[in-house]
Amino acid sequence: MSSEYPVVNPANKTEDTIVCYAPTMITTNGIWQGDNPLDYSLPLFILQLALVVVVTRILVFALKPFHQPRVISEILGGVILGPSLLGQNTRFANTIFPLRSVMVLEIMANVGLLYFLFLVGVEMDIAVIRRSGKKALFIAVAGMVLPFLVGLSFATILHSDTHILKMGTFVLFLGVSLSVTAFPVLARILAELKLLNTDIGRIAMSAALINDMFAWILLAFAIAMAENEAMSLASVWVILSSVAFVVFCIYVIRPLISWLIRRTPEGESISEFYICLILTGVMISGFITDAIGTHSVFGAFVFGSVVPNGPLGVTLIENLKTSSRGCWIRFSTRPNINWLQLIRYKQI
Repeated sequence: MSSEYPVVNPANKTEDTIVCYAPTMITTNGIWQGDNPLDYSLPLFILQLALVVVVTRILVFALKPFHQPRVISEILGGVILGPSLLGQNTRFANTIFPLRSVMVLEIMANVGLLYFLFLVGVEMDIAVIRRSGKKALFIAVAGMVLPFLVGLSFATILHSDTHILKMGTFVLFLGVSLSVTAFPVLARILAELKLLNTDIGRIAMSAALINDMFAWILLAFAIAMAENEAMSLASVWVILSSVAFVVFCIYVIRPLISWLIRRTPEGESISEFYICLILTGVMISGFITDAIGTHSVFGAFVFGSVVPNGPLGVTLIENLKTSSRGCWIRFSTRPNINWLQLIRYKQI
């Protein structure tokens, strides 16, 4: 049986919860033997997934006359099932979305997001994006300045009520959280509206990438400021490691994938073994970028961007696109979110 124990965090004097459960509680022995399926991980996850799918499909149908992208329905589904609405009911939250199950949902959501961003990278033409560099840079900077200033203006007011972080760190966190573009959400919207490969779509994606790059640099400095002085060089290492990863993908991974394509005889489909290698590479890229301090979706997107356009890209899109739709829904059933968590996972 699982149990949840409230504890007080001495750092910020907020109440957290420690969840303990037996590692063998994955599948139930059945209700006829007195087991409650909702006490076990697998049946609980199946019920949660079915509920999420049903709610989002209903919202897709309801919002279809308004021509809203599917990602809007998924976000609203998270709001409805999360602590903002149904999660206000303690019995519903503890029964359907207990704290011990949130980790499984987050992992599955991030896996779906990982492969979706990989497909976005495969579909995008980086050469065309480079040609719109100056426009994208201007739009990205202009889109960050005003929200960042709004965050700075509100930081002084909000800091008196939180005292979680130092004033300078809190100001930087709030400014970044308001000014950053939710790149995965933008990618979903442009893909749904079939604007991903149009001029305006490329400019928007380029601006979002530049915006995210600046945001991760600022975030790296903010995290370094939030830690002790020994971590002051962490932000520099994050940036250098990210640049090294991009260079490695361009000059090592891309030629390697091109070599695999050349080994495929003309007129034949790409080997399933090669497809398997590439899909495994998505996971490895996500692991590397998460380990060096950036989000795992950054690694998946960069890995997808270096896949050459052609039969391989078409095969990957055909194999993954249908299964990746509807796999991404972000919601939190936990009302108290740490500021560091909130900024790091800025798509929540």
